[in-house]
Amino acid sequence: MNSDAALAERFGLQIFEEIHSFPFVRDQVTVIPYSMAKQKKVLPVDETPSSFIVAISDPLDYEVITELRLLLKKQIQPIYSPKSTIETAIERCYHQREEETKRLFSDLEKDSRLQGVEEETYDLLEQAEGNPVIRMVNTIILEAIQFGASDIHFEPTEAGLMIRYRMDGILQQKHIPPREYQMQIITRLKVMAKMDIAEHRLPQDGRIKLHHGGREIDFRVSTLPIVHGERIVIRILDKGNVVLGLDRIGMNELHLSQMRKLISIPEGIVLVSGPTGSGKTTTLYSAISELNDMERNIITVEDPVEYKITGISQVSVNPRIDLTFAKGLRHILRQDPDVIMIGEIRDKETAEIAIQASLTGHLVFSTLHTNDAPSALTRLADMGIEPYLLASSILGVVAQRLVRKICPDCKIVYLPEDEELAEMGLEFKVPFYRGLGCDKCLGTGYKGRLAIYEIMLVTPKIKSQVMMSQDAEKLREVALQQGMRTLFSDGLERVIDGKTTSKEVLRVTREK
Repeated sequence: MNSDAALAERFGLQIFEEIHSFPFVRDQVTVIPYSMAKQKKVLPVDETPSSFIVAISDPLDYEVITELRLLLKKQIQPIYSPKSTIETAIERCYHQREEETKRLFSDLEKDSRLQGVEEETYDLLEQAEGNPVIRMVNTIILEAIQFGASDIHFEPTEAGLMIRYRMDGILQQKHIPPREYQMQIITRLKVMAKMDIAEHRLPQDGRIKLHHGGREIDFRVSTLPIVHGERIVIRILDKGNVVLGLDRIGMNELHLSQMRKLISIPEGIVLVSGPTGSGKTTTLYSAISELNDMERNIITVEDPVEYKITGISQVSVNPRIDLTFAKGLRHILRQDPDVIMIGEIRDKETAEIAIQASLTGHLVFSTLHTNDAPSALTRLADMGIEPYLLASSILGVVAQRLVRKICPDCKIVYLPEDEELAEMGLEFKVPFYRGLGCDKCLGTGYKGRLAIYEIMLVTPKIKSQVMMSQDAEKLREVALQQGMRTLFSDGLERVIDGKTTSKEVLRVTREK
């Protein structure tokens, strides 16, 4: 118990580690100014006929109790809650309302004060309180965080600047601000990301670091010149949403035991394959997190380092100074590593060094962009890696995809038609599930995502096949004979369990 909590207990205050279930927080009711709540770290969370129940973080702050009593004209019943909990609840109450965001854009459309002043763009970069462009950008970013979006797209079109959020892997259009604000919004984002605001012809990359709700969130920013202006995509790297640990990323018991068997081997290569945005990095981080102890030296080389993990040395690729995966990997090998993670094997040079590292007593993790597990070995062979090196160094390949989960608040059961059953390879009737769409899932019927997996262990029979032929189909046949469960099979199990829909599994596995 911290000192503030001990004081609160001493003064007879009730202590609440979480306050999200209180009515005002749950329903996003605000009765005091945001500036006061933010500065004083206080938040009214409920009301009785005679008083307001207020969460406070400092039991000794008698002045704020007096201020609240005068402001709200009722008695104040204080309860204690940690500062970080109150900050998170404040951000939820004051920033998570889509209607407020829509109202902001509606008000801006009516506001003619800034129309036709594109030449004053640089004045808009001042950190002035109440500046409409700064407010607009902050509101968009905060809303995207609260919706759990992974990316924000700012796309100039003929009609104006279209703003879309990628939520659960799917892009959804959210806002189109007034056309006259397009340049100001783009410029504001470039300034925040420390980019060259005078350069409009070349792509640029940058980063933003913000504090929100008591936590630090990183943003990767990328610009691309297109016909109607500069397109900007912001990748939200929210450490608070990252779940690490092999037993926490959704693997079934078979895949979990296979994965733990792979990472227990002291030398060799474990590959994770899949398209961009399929959760490969999370799987790699989960694997090395399980190995992260004082007895192992773990070093990674990534492009870029997305999440910093305590106890692991992480190197960020920097092409501007010729720090490539291959060069970084060479230097890593001089640092006496036990476990190495390479963000991606992109070329023959990196692949050769990784294989050499695995053959000299290191456990190596990396990723490849392939559709399934067997294709990863085919891809390495196509890069020019000799079959005997593949057979002797690769321990296993994990292929994965992310599917959207059915929203638990509007989930229903139904009996699928024969056509849908046939698409899933079923010859008997079995109940399926789907979401009807509600406020909690923004009408989509889905909320959150889970991974489906395909793990190919490189057994002696697969090694023999690799030596004879690296054809993906032939490797797949042998792997299936050895007990490999396909992505589709794993997805089907999740459909029958009511975790996702047949439509989602067919979408990501491309099986018909």
